[in-house]
Parts: sequence; C-alpha cells; structure tokens
Amino acid sequence: MEPKKVIQALEDPSWIEAMQEELLQFQLQKVWTLVNLPNGKRAIGTKWVFRNKKDGRGIVVRNKARLVAQGYTQEEGIDYDEVFAPVAKIEAIGIFLAYASFMGFIVYQMDVKSAFLYSTIEEEVYVCQLPGFEDPQFSDKVYNVEKALYGLHQPRAWCMLMISSLGQLRSPYAMSLKKKDGIFISQDKYVADILKKFDFATVKIASTPMEPNKALIKDEEADSVDVHLYRSMIGSLMYLTASRPDIMFAVCACARFQVTPKMSHLHAVKRIFRYLKSQPKLGLWVVLFISKRLISWQCKKQTIVANSTTKAEYVAAANCCGQVLWIQNQMLDYGFNFMNTKIFIDNESTICIVKNPVFHSKTKHIEIRHHFIRDCYEKKLI
Repeated sequence: MEPKKVIQALEDPSWIEAMQEELLQFQLQKVWTLVNLPNGKRAIGTKWVFRNKKDGRGIVVRNKARLVAQGYTQEEGIDYDEVFAPVAKIEAIGIFLAYASFMGFIVYQMDVKSAFLYSTIEEEVYVCQLPGFEDPQFSDKVYNVEKALYGLHQPRAWCMLMISSLGQLRSPYAMSLKKKDGIFISQDKYVADILKKFDFATVKIASTPMEPNKALIKDEEADSVDVHLYRSMIGSLMYLTASRPDIMFAVCACARFQVTPKMSHLHAVKRIFRYLKSQPKLGLWVVLFISKRLISWQCKKQTIVANSTTKAEYVAAANCCGQVLWIQNQMLDYGFNFMNTKIFIDNESTICIVKNPVFHSKTKHIEIRHHFIRDCYEKKLI
C-alpha cells in the first residue's frame, strides 16, 4: 500500500479500527517485541493491505486491514533458509463437498480474522515501526519478530485464531451452491462479473468455446496485443475452470501464448467470453459416491516431446494414474476404499503397454518415470 493511501486510511475511523484490530492480535499472540536494533542488523519494512470483505450478494460487510512484511528484501541464508506454502487443492474441496452431500451433512463456513504461521522464527528478523502507530517514547526502536508474519519466508504450519461462524455454507470461492439430491456448484455470478469487467455484457454469443477445426499457432507475423489485458483475461478464466470443465481445453490452449499474445489469440479468448455469455449458468454436480466413481479433469500440455501417438497417450495415462492415486489417498481419510479404480483409455497400444510387463523396442523411448503406471496395475490400484 502506497504511503499516500495509508495516510488516507489513517483519516478514516473504519480503517483505523481495522488496523487496530490487526495489531491487537499481534499483541495477544506475542508476535513481536519492541527492541533496539542490534549493530550490523537491518530492519525490514512493512506495508498495509486493505480489503473490503463482501458477502455472497456483493455487499461490504466489514473492512479488513492486513499487515504484511516486505519479505522480498530478505536474503536467503541470512534471513531465511526455505520457503513453504500450504495450499488446498480445488479437488480436495470438491471431494469434501461430495462426501458431505452423500452423508447428508450440514456444512458451515467460518471467517478467519487472523491467521499466523505457527512455528517460532529461529532467525533474527526485525521490522520497522508502523507509520501512524509509532511508540512516542521509543520511536528509534524496531520490532523483533518472534513468530512468522505474513510476507516473511519462514512459514511452515498454519494456526487459525479468532474464528467466527458465518452460518451454513453458501458461497465458497465465489461459487453458489444449490442443493437437490446433491450439491450443484455454479459460478454464474462470477461469470457475470468478468463479462462486465471485460465489457462482454452486450456482445454476440458463440455456441462453442473454440472455433472448430482451427488450431492456435504462434502466428508471429500478426499484430501484438496488450499482454497485461490478455493475461488478466486468462487468469479470470482459469479460476472459472474450477466449475466449468467445458472451457478447460480452450482456456489452456489460449494460456500457452501469454508471453507474446497475438491478435488471433485474443480473438480466441474473446470467443470463450462470448460462449460464457450464451451459457452463464452452467456448473458442476459434486456427487456421486453411490456410483463408486471418481470424477476429475485436467487439461495440460505435456512437458515431453512424444515421437509417437502411443507415447503421448501413455504419458497422459500415467499422469491420470497419479491423480487417481491422490484421490484414493484422500478417500481413505473418509473411510472409502476406491482401489482397483477403472481408467478409460482410448488407445489400444497404450493399454497393451500398461498390461505387458516386458520392455521392448516399442517402449525404449519412454522415460522410466512414466512406467509406474505398470506397477499400479499389477498391484490392482487401477
């Protein structure tokens, strides 16, 4: 947050209250202590991040001020040793919702007012006092950070504090939930927001997300487009793929040209938006444990260069197998055993290679790391 905006926030009672609430949590959790800066040490700067928290209808419910350390000024080996960020996969959230639907559970959501990194910092880290909140008697002192702070590179484990209930689950991650023999996830409000943001509210609709029989190429001779606009549009669409597998392939195809997007690529992205205009309320049913099927999807460009269709299909099957094993481990935590899961492959040669334990000339060009799918088949995991 720029100093000018911080000065403006310090003139607004609601933002002052939000900042004081954040600093109160620091005091209660003993995050730091005020000390003299030792010789040879330097203090890291901080900045305020201000955000309006909204409910599912888009109405501001409260202001949130988050104090973030400027960790980018830290030096590896001096201020920190490693970086680790725990993140929940969208598939894990989908599995949880499906399980809750199957068991008939009522899911509640909560708001995390403060979240700190649990472990105590071993390295010496000092931060400057905050503008507007300096100690008048010790203005030359700095804070010795004892527990990990947002923005620092020390994090490992999260500890959530001061949690308040928001009632039954309604709209996680800009998604709306509709319950009828399961849970239907829709991001129709998010679709409306991005259509309005990129000025697609009144455009001609498209029946498909991609133009049929027309592959995207580098098109180096074409005119370049605004790279920031292109990446912003791609980012908005990537988030939408959480509930819209119908646009997954088209979005990933356009995402490959984010470095130097051309006019043809921008037209392809615009077509996806025009398709969303025609189908804004599509979503995803989070079910179905009764049928004993696990459903997941992914569209990703392979990192290897395949010299045959069989190799490309085999590598894709191996990646699918890895995703299946992850889901199986997740389901074990819920008490479900999905071993011997069926994987459907539409390439006969790939199926033969998976089932045939003998290596021969047809498989010598396939990297060994992709052959773990054979072990999974022999162990009846798939």
